[in-house]
Amino acid sequence: MMLRSIFLIFSLLVHVSGAAAAATISFTPTTLNKSGDSVRVEWTNVDSPSELDWLGIYSPPNSPNHHFIGYFFLSSSPTWKSGAGNLSFSVINLRQPYQFRIFRWTENEIDPTKMDHDKNPLPRSKHLLAKSGELRFANLDGPEQVHLAFTDRPDEMRVSFVAGDGGKRFVKYGEKEEELTEMAETTAARYEREDMCDSPANDSVGWRDPGFSHHGVMTNLKKGVRYYYKVGSDSGGWSPTYNFVSRNEDSDETFAFLFGDMGTATPYNTFIRTQDESASTIKWILRDIEALGDKPAFISHIGDISYARGYSWIWDNFFNQIEPVASKVAYHVCIGNHEYDWPLQPWKPDWAAGVYGKDGGGECGVPYSLKFKMPGNSSFSTGTRAPPTQNLYYSFDMGSVHFVYFSTETNFLPGSDQYNFLKHDLENVSRKKTPFVVVQGHRPMYTTSNEIRDALIREQMMKHLEPLLVKNNVTLALWGHVHMYERFCPLNNFTCGELNDKQGGYPVHAVIGMAGQDWQPIWEPRPKHPDMPVFPQPEMSLYRGGEFGYTRLVATKEKLTLSYIGNHDGEVHDMVEIMATGEAISGSDGDGPAFCSDKSESGNNKAEVKSEGKEPILPQLVKGGSILLLGAFVGYIIGFVSRSKKDAKPSGNSWLPVKTTEES
Repeated sequence: MMLRSIFLIFSLLVHVSGAAAAATISFTPTTLNKSGDSVRVEWTNVDSPSELDWLGIYSPPNSPNHHFIGYFFLSSSPTWKSGAGNLSFSVINLRQPYQFRIFRWTENEIDPTKMDHDKNPLPRSKHLLAKSGELRFANLDGPEQVHLAFTDRPDEMRVSFVAGDGGKRFVKYGEKEEELTEMAETTAARYEREDMCDSPANDSVGWRDPGFSHHGVMTNLKKGVRYYYKVGSDSGGWSPTYNFVSRNEDSDETFAFLFGDMGTATPYNTFIRTQDESASTIKWILRDIEALGDKPAFISHIGDISYARGYSWIWDNFFNQIEPVASKVAYHVCIGNHEYDWPLQPWKPDWAAGVYGKDGGGECGVPYSLKFKMPGNSSFSTGTRAPPTQNLYYSFDMGSVHFVYFSTETNFLPGSDQYNFLKHDLENVSRKKTPFVVVQGHRPMYTTSNEIRDALIREQMMKHLEPLLVKNNVTLALWGHVHMYERFCPLNNFTCGELNDKQGGYPVHAVIGMAGQDWQPIWEPRPKHPDMPVFPQPEMSLYRGGEFGYTRLVATKEKLTLSYIGNHDGEVHDMVEIMATGEAISGSDGDGPAFCSDKSESGNNKAEVKSEGKEPILPQLVKGGSILLLGAFVGYIIGFVSRSKKDAKPSGNSWLPVKTTEES
């Protein structure tokens, strides 16, 4: 009898164990051709399904359970309560296969110390229910993440990409798609886990093999001609054929798309917040590039680029996302705090103790330095075994505009290499060739947001750099870091107006960090009402708003137009026109179609900013621009309202405000 009881108990245990192990997971297709292709993951027999059950995404397949790169809750599938369901999502080639796993997670296992950036608990991996086979790419080592950049020569174009190894790769190019008769060999470089300076970048949870960054240069390009190209090798495989329009020194026209703080969207949840709105920014810029036809253009991304913050696969997502535009036009960058910051950085003066922190996630500028290759040869030692930080300051001409980039993360004080570069560069611009000068850096010199942490760095920039901008008659100063749009009057030491040409000119400052990231300090609050921003906004601030978007620059020898494009409708919501004579026409216009830069001539809410002496012009501008004031009021209201959930989506053409928090 006892033996029979033992046998029954054993049978019951086997049955229960078998039921618990009966969950299955599969996927189709089993092989993907390229990054961005979708996989469909299906599961069955999940016993007593819970809202906390989750699907983990792993690459490489031998990753520990708690080192997933992304996850979904099974409740994302409409049929999850039945214990079966499916999810489809795109996958990026990380040069390693993928695997999928399902876990049971219970409420009593929620760990309040393990949270993502939205204060949601990260799922735990104690109870594994099912594990899939391996998902592979047809060519794990093939060339991907193609992006272009100018070199120091106007008859060249650099192309960069990632491959799984450092073997020989080439760029084939030519004027006809079917005849790529020219060829250039690329150089390859990579960085190792030991090059990272802090966690999570040098931890196993954040580190993934970054592959090899390849860079090649297409030379002897004709002016303003469309070229076709592809990258790779016969043994390692070739990319699709892309095309671009080369620079034209003889043209006075300039077209550029400028923004900061974009980041990238991922199709899954991960350890950090990603930027859903970045996809809309890319969508509208692609529209504008296609509308240009055979006219050359470029993109300017002024810091806080991927927001990888030490999680390597985020960089892969970013480059895959920008490839549709970065393979067509040059993609230029400058460094931001989320690419560089770490506690032991070589340049950290006493006054900056509270400015520079751990925003870089331990990357210390290394991925940024190797994945991009900008003009010039600027570099700064990291003081470690890591390669020097590159792409810090440089300049180039495009049509009628001279563009200058510099780093707010490394030494810019008098006596530094960077200061000497800026001084020499600005003093030697040919204003006959390029009547307009645009300077760009990440952290802003001016902002009316409540960005307290950067107050000291703003003081240093105004003390040491603003005199260079004013003396050398810089047209525009563009900044990121603050995740909203704000345009100022021509400024010098908080004073609106312009000086005559003999003394210099006041630059128009604009903060353009609204391309994707939604963490944002509120506008400067009222002294007795810290939950409400100052309104009317300070007189020097002509327009500010919380709409995601980007800016579009169009210039000729006579006029430069900067337009603020909103992502919710792809239309112009603010505009400033700056004449080569020094006059500026300022206003907002919600009806402007793509590249309708002359529309402002007939607009009914424009105000002139004239360069006649030192008398401030803002009182007259504000009094005479009631419609502009109303637009600014709407803008600050939109920027002040908090976005409650990351996954909240706009309906129709509704405005999508940014989230108000103290992180930049």
